[in-house]
Order: sequence, then C-alpha cells, then structure tokens
Amino acid sequence: MDRTPVSSSNISAIGYDSDSEMLEVEFTNGAVYSYSGVPLGEYDGFMNADSKGKYLHANIKGRYPYVKL
Repeated sequence: MDRTPVSSSNISAIGYDSDSEMLEVEFTNGAVYSYSGVPLGEYDGFMNADSKGKYLHANIKGRYPYVKL
C-alpha cells in the first residue's frame, strides 16, 4: 500500500485502501500499524486533521481492530 507523507511529530505517513477499508499508519520510529474496517470518511478526516496524533487517539485507536506490521 502506498503511504502519503504527512506533517506530524509522531506520524510520518498514512496509507489507505478504500476497497478493503484498510488504514496504515507509519510512525516516525518506523513502526507501522494497519487498522481494518476504517470508512473512507474517517480517513479523510484523519488526513485533514490539524493534529494527526490527536485525531488518531480520539477517532481511530480503540475503535478499529489493528495489527502491527
């Protein structure tokens, strides 16, 4: 999955596949997490958020199942 670089102190890039509703978050420390069942609107909100880290904690973590890649 292609990831788009983002401006964030902890997140380096975000990827999304609309067919599978999979969201990938790559952190500045190199860790990558894949979240499943994430709707397109949630991805759009994440990408447009002023603070990617705050959005991740408030809207994605704890709501969608994830695996560390």
